[in-house]
Amino acid sequence: MFEKLKEKKKYYEELEKQLSSPELLADREKYRVKAKEYASLKEMIAVYDQYLKLEKEKKDLGKIIDEEDASSEYFAMAKKESAEVSKAIIAKVEELEELLLAEDNEDYKRNVIMEVRAGTGGVEAGLFAADLYKMYLKYAAGKGWKTSVISLSESELGAIKEVIFSVEGRNVFKFLRFEMGTHRVQRVPETEASGRIHTSAATVAVLPEAQTQEIEIKPQDLKIDTYRASGAGGQHVNVTDSAIRITHLPTGVIVSCQDERSQHKNKAKAMRVLKARVLKKKQEEQKKEISDKRKSQVGSGDRSEKIRTYNFPENRVTDHRINLTVYNLANILEGILDEFIAAIEAEDRKRKLAAVK
Repeated sequence: MFEKLKEKKKYYEELEKQLSSPELLADREKYRVKAKEYASLKEMIAVYDQYLKLEKEKKDLGKIIDEEDASSEYFAMAKKESAEVSKAIIAKVEELEELLLAEDNEDYKRNVIMEVRAGTGGVEAGLFAADLYKMYLKYAAGKGWKTSVISLSESELGAIKEVIFSVEGRNVFKFLRFEMGTHRVQRVPETEASGRIHTSAATVAVLPEAQTQEIEIKPQDLKIDTYRASGAGGQHVNVTDSAIRITHLPTGVIVSCQDERSQHKNKAKAMRVLKARVLKKKQEEQKKEISDKRKSQVGSGDRSEKIRTYNFPENRVTDHRINLTVYNLANILEGILDEFIAAIEAEDRKRKLAAVK
């Protein structure tokens, strides 16, 4: 890893010189490419420089420890500082490992389109889907990310049949990619007179949003239908055909949107979801060709896979992929997901690094 970082630092310094050369400045296209490379390496090299500084500091402290008398004040101070620096070095190494892995996965930097759907369990499943949706909104707000509803289908008692929403911000997919799968809830529904615990489920999909240049959607490959929007209790009912259904004929992907009163707005939202789903389908086909790559990941990322259980009577949340259990369910539903996400990230990083060594 460190040899690779040394090479990257050398290349980064070469790029720095090239970007100030008159020859490169005269060629706008080449300058743009080199400037983009330079910018992509900037964070990694900054962290690597911090690591090198800490290593030098540890070495200098080691000399003081070797030279000073064990009973002296300087010896005690150097020992204490050396222990703190060692901890900082471990943290920097983990950060560098993550940056190297992220460099090989451009998806980490993408915005996402999330889909939460009620699964088995009737109304209770819909109420749980609503809980998950609120949980992700709170998590996103805590990260300073922007969320926007694309499509929402509600049922009685505030339950959600399906919600599709976008999340935009820094490294969104990197943090949310492991939320994909089946989430299971165990609790006593408010409508249950006998106090019996019910088990329900909701599925979550996390789709990295496609860039315009990545997915070519040809007009002739689309079948676009318009229809009259409808909603529960007469809400969002239009007297015009503003709802849109788009079918991508080559893949069979179908997307509908009726939340907006404007047909153009519904079409724009539906196209965002369509592109994300087509990109996901394309990526899944590529992954099938490289089956061993999937084995190195924490979970397959399939929505049919049970990833987490939320048990209300025991105030317990268990992530089945890494066998992590915490007893603070209320905090989790408030969007405090960092403990789970950090643990899953660490396990994924460990497996990926083991695979490349």
